[in-house]
Amino acid sequence: MTQQDMFKKLLNENSGHINKAAMQLSISYERCSSLMLSEQELKIDEQEKLEALTSRFARLADLIIQKTIRLIEHVELENTGSVLDRINKAEKKGFINSAEQFVEIRLLRNSIAHEYDLDSILEIFKSCLTYTPVLLNAVKNIQEYLLLHPHLILR
Repeated sequence: MTQQDMFKKLLNENSGHINKAAMQLSISYERCSSLMLSEQELKIDEQEKLEALTSRFARLADLIIQKTIRLIEHVELENTGSVLDRINKAEKKGFINSAEQFVEIRLLRNSIAHEYDLDSILEIFKSCLTYTPVLLNAVKNIQEYLLLHPHLILR
């Protein structure tokens, strides 16, 4: 198996991973979108739902930015640059509608991983609810791209 075939196989596997992660994020999004996020204390079950949302959000953001886009670039024989380079290329290819939004998503993902201040966590929850549809739309766009370019995937 050539290195190119290996990247294609990995891209095929990754396509399944982002679909599964998107389904899980969708479920969390549905469970959390009706919650009233205010300065009042959240109930334990609400906190757990929102923690699942942020975890799934961060996982899907990483899968898209760190794996999927990078694998597509490898298969298409493009240089994989910085995270910002990948985000800009993703916008040009139509995976995402706005590079600026995805930079915000990347910053949000970093906040999820490193934020411990309880006051800031409420803002993180709100931002995840705002940007979840953007992430889910990116998965749809990537899947459409792969369907239109079947030579990118080794089955």
